Amino acid sequence: MFRQVLAISPRQTESLQMLGTIAYQTGRHDLAFDLIRKAVVSNPGDASAHSNLGNLLLQQGRLDEAIASYRRALDRKPDLPEALNNLGNALKARKRFDEAVASYRRALALKPDDPDVHYNLGMALLARGDMPAGWEEHEWRWKTPQLSPAHRGFVQPQWRGEAGEGRTLLVHAEQGFGDTLQFCRYAPLAAARGLRVVLDVPRPLVRLLRSLSGADQIVANGEALPPFDLHCPMLSLPLALGTTITTIPGDAPYLHAEATQVAAWRTRLGALNNHGPRIGLAWAGNPRAHLLAAAAAGRRRSMNPELLAPLFGVPERHFFSLQKDGPAAPPGFPLTDFMGEMEDFADTAALIANLDLVISVDTAVAHLAAASGKPVWLLDRFDTCWRWLDGRRDSPWYPGLRLYRQPQPGDWDSVLAEVARDLRDLTAAC
Repeated sequence: MFRQVLAISPRQTESLQMLGTIAYQTGRHDLAFDLIRKAVVSNPGDASAHSNLGNLLLQQGRLDEAIASYRRALDRKPDLPEALNNLGNALKARKRFDEAVASYRRALALKPDDPDVHYNLGMALLARGDMPAGWEEHEWRWKTPQLSPAHRGFVQPQWRGEAGEGRTLLVHAEQGFGDTLQFCRYAPLAAARGLRVVLDVPRPLVRLLRSLSGADQIVANGEALPPFDLHCPMLSLPLALGTTITTIPGDAPYLHAEATQVAAWRTRLGALNNHGPRIGLAWAGNPRAHLLAAAAAGRRRSMNPELLAPLFGVPERHFFSLQKDGPAAPPGFPLTDFMGEMEDFADTAALIANLDLVISVDTAVAHLAAASGKPVWLLDRFDTCWRWLDGRRDSPWYPGLRLYRQPQPGDWDSVLAEVARDLRDLTAAC
């Protein structure tokens, strides 16, 4: 239909924008950019066209151009909440968090019940360390189009942190594997309030999470649930327990590989007769192609494995692949790869227990290693996830984690050059 309209009126702005949106949603990003750009040229006074162009620029990592495009939209229509929200997203990606918060609050003054703006505001507040306000806004996630389908409408009340002697609390995982590995740490704190804690988690995590203190029962997603009195989404636990930047439960390890598996891998790796530290590498996260925004973030947090080449120039280091899925490393890379034998996260944890260091992009492997008490060097994209905060090389979530951040969007070369320099200084004691 839109193409028919364009055939009649090639400069019809609304049709150009709709076609551009469809093109982007179907993965034809170059076509989407051309169509939206034509819409802007066709009608430069159209605020929505400038805002939509900003969206495409933002997804391409062209942050300053995106910010300029949103500001042009707001010059034309200052009370456009969508543009204010989008501007907040671009400012947040630029790590200008105070300005992002201000933009979100302006959007909410115009549209107070917009769940996306509340959720985005929560991410910005958390990223700058304002956790009490951030956790409150984060609860709006269940009303966003992206996450509302995953909301579980239990009739039991949601736990808000109260004591519950003798009652059963169901804590159910949400979002990715990494989120579950990070936030399952709250089970002991809930148990300390007198609750019997049941965890409902993805099946590949069940065996590993049986090592978690405070969890009475681990159930795989989709299995029948035992009776329970209260429930809590796993990422709502920090709100329930009043977590601030100084009260994050950061002790590690809190997850443990099975001793017999650890011993078996110790024997196998010892037989390899390689010298120097054993280092695990992971270079790509779950693409989550079914979620548009998450897929875009997934592309930015992942890297082409060929970029890892500088690390292999460091002598007397033995590298192991920890990449289960995603792009394969080039055949000539000196990587020992046992990942085809890994059936679940407990298997991977046993292998990691025999390594000296894990170097990983922001994916579940980094959380697994850090939660197991292993040193982790995290390769972080420029528009960092809220959980890694801003302006830090360490993490209050994991005492053994060191952050290597892109200095500019997409600049993995600088990150890996710094990592290679630090690897040269790494001793066998690690």
